[in-house]
Amino acid sequence: MAVHNDLGRRGEAIAKAHLESLGYEILEENWTHGKLEVDLIAYKNGIIVFIEVKTRTGTGFGQPEDFVDDRKQKLLAEAADEYIYLMNHKSEVRFDIVSVLLKAEEYKLNHIEDAFWPIG
Repeated sequence: MAVHNDLGRRGEAIAKAHLESLGYEILEENWTHGKLEVDLIAYKNGIIVFIEVKTRTGTGFGQPEDFVDDRKQKLLAEAADEYIYLMNHKSEVRFDIVSVLLKAEEYKLNHIEDAFWPIG
């Protein structure tokens, strides 16, 4: 497995543990529909939360959350639409980003709630 895949999986595990510690119920991990993927889908207080996890080892090119660009947001929204349809969810949804800056065994986590509202 490629090093970047290992890094991403470590970041997702850290994000999942963080969310669970805050009372989120993790519904799905790496949920896919066709070529679309959502890292984590969680539930809390009647809201389904679609979470993009971005993990990096440095900030030379920006913060991890900076990599959730308009294109990625649109893909997440498409996946969310399909998930909502399949689950017949009729309540509120939200899009969060969990940014993990990982150095050796230490990390800095930034949970950005309601990070964006899908475009188009």
